[in-house]
This record gives sequence, C-alpha cells and structure tokens, in this order.
Amino acid sequence: MGHSIKSREIIKRLKRDGWRLARVTGDHHTFVKEGVEHLVTVPHPKRDLPIGTLRAIFRTAGWSWPPR
Repeated sequence: MGHSIKSREIIKRLKRDGWRLARVTGDHHTFVKEGVEHLVTVPHPKRDLPIGTLRAIFRTAGWSWPPR
C-alpha cells in the first residue's frame, strides 16, 4: 500500500495545525510551531514524497501514522 502525498497537501495540513513558515532555503520549507522545539522541513515542490520523508514529517509534527 503506497502513500502518495504531495508536499502541497502536507504544507496545508501544517498550516491548519498551527505551524507557520519560518524560512525557505532552496526547495526546503521549514515550519515552526509555538511550544514545539522541533522544526518540520518539507521539500517543496514535490509530487510524491518518499515514505521515509513522510514518516519523519508526521512524527515531528505529532501526527499519527499512517495518514488517513
């Protein structure tokens, strides 16, 4: 079972969850959230994020895996 998620969808979900864009370095967008010491970095634009990258983003953002 593959998880095909676009970076645009991840960014929308991060913003809805209270994360804000802190900086853009090349094609990497870095997000921060008040009260969370970790940063979430999303390669963008990217159509299908690799499974390892997706899992790392979900884990850091505090979301459950697999995505629903």
